[in-house]
Amino acid sequence: MEVNVQQMLFEFFGGLGIFLLGIKYMGEGLQNSAGDRLKDILDKFTSNPLMGVLAGIVVTILIQSSSGTTVLAIGLVNAGFMTFRQSIGVIMGANVGTTVTSFIIGVDIGAYALPIISIGALIMYFAKNNKLQNYGHAIFGFGALFYGLELMGDGLKPLRYLQAFQDLMVQMSEVPILGVVIGTVFTFVVQSSSATIGILQNLIQDGMIKLDAALPVLFGNNIGTTITAVIASIGASIAARRAALTHVIFNVLGAILIMLVLSPYQLLVEYLTSMLDLNAKMSIAFAHGIFNIAAVAVFFPLIGVLANLVTRIIPGEDSVIEFKPTHLDPIFIQQAPSVALEQAKEEIIKMGEYAYKGLEESANFLNNHEQKHADNALQIENALNKLDSQITDYLIDLASAPLSDADSEKHTALIDSVRDIERIGDHFENIIELIEYKIKNKIIITDDARADLNEMFDKTKDIVQEAIEAISDMNREKALDVVKLENQIDRMEKNFRKKHIIRLNEGSCSGPSGIVYVDILSNLERIGDHALNIAEDVLGEKIPETVH
Repeated sequence: MEVNVQQMLFEFFGGLGIFLLGIKYMGEGLQNSAGDRLKDILDKFTSNPLMGVLAGIVVTILIQSSSGTTVLAIGLVNAGFMTFRQSIGVIMGANVGTTVTSFIIGVDIGAYALPIISIGALIMYFAKNNKLQNYGHAIFGFGALFYGLELMGDGLKPLRYLQAFQDLMVQMSEVPILGVVIGTVFTFVVQSSSATIGILQNLIQDGMIKLDAALPVLFGNNIGTTITAVIASIGASIAARRAALTHVIFNVLGAILIMLVLSPYQLLVEYLTSMLDLNAKMSIAFAHGIFNIAAVAVFFPLIGVLANLVTRIIPGEDSVIEFKPTHLDPIFIQQAPSVALEQAKEEIIKMGEYAYKGLEESANFLNNHEQKHADNALQIENALNKLDSQITDYLIDLASAPLSDADSEKHTALIDSVRDIERIGDHFENIIELIEYKIKNKIIITDDARADLNEMFDKTKDIVQEAIEAISDMNREKALDVVKLENQIDRMEKNFRKKHIIRLNEGSCSGPSGIVYVDILSNLERIGDHALNIAEDVLGEKIPETVH
């Protein structure tokens, strides 16, 4: 039979593109439906390794990407939300969660792919409700996934008539390591383990590849998927790099161990296929699922050993930031309200230190455009929101306890300060968005304007630091320093706005760059206002406008 190579390539790569688009849309639809709950799942349910595994499974099912979950975990480790050891469980769980996609593919509903796509598209375009639109995205992606598979399958069928392909299949059966290499390289290239498995399921369904050749490709697929995590960890913290290396070691060792028992494992899969009357696609799904669950079962008791090994390979001290409150013990509220007040103050000081770090990361992002700084700042802003909620709840509960007059004043000052620190986070989040807008739209800020912004950033960081030190010791001198700094920031902003107008008139500055520049100035000036509010809480009085 004559093979139409062009048609074969068009159908295969077109199908692959639609399949990857389907995975993306389905994952994004589910992820947007879940909202911030994904981070909450990882944040709340990683207290021990077993819960970490479960969290990794759930999040991977929701976003349909083990690499996505691993990268999310690395981001959380990098920003201090999660410790390196906690991330190991999540990474293991991600490997199990990704097998759900292969089970979905194993259910042969390709004939209904187009109606599913049309239903998803109708919901996406005509639903007014955001939640319904997200469901539409997920349904559209689900249909596209199967339609892409159908196209890929049609594209692959002519391969059976190519002698070179037949020879390759024979070689893969005789030399299993060749299958591992092919699985690793292909998954690395397309950046989707699900795509590799989908192709395998099509090939085995059509009788073009035998199980003994397919299994090594499946194991190589697990190695190839680690590259995304490695890329995400470049330039990240030591703990984040350790998390990425753990992902590599776990997946590579898992593949090596299973290759050592390849023949018995093949017999097991064949036995289950026969006993459960599985179709060929589902046999691959079971092979993938059992392998990943077995790998977790083997390595789970060795998490400590794995952590120590990785720590030796990547040595060094890593600053672990604990974003969860550690001082808010409810027992003090009734038994020792003044102690409870001090506990709350400790958390507020820590919150202020995070706000300073977020501001620092925003300045770094402005200067070098490295995404890790934006990610860190946004992670910190998210943490400030959580701390704001938890500290405020604690202080509200404390309001019902008997407090002295002095403690009552301090209580009021602390409640107000929490709100102001949280608002500082909102403003540096705005700055991050402005810088991202600048990068996306290729807006150029002149060296002169950038120097102004850096000077303003430095002054704003100073005022935040002074304000936190003032509330820490209830220090009036520090609070008065804040008043002076806020006065300087106000004058600086007015002066820089005038310089901006001059640049505009001279034609050295464009309109869009001016908007970004002025908005960043405005957000920094507002941060100064919130620092002043904290100082006023310490002083116990409002500072008249004429004074500052």
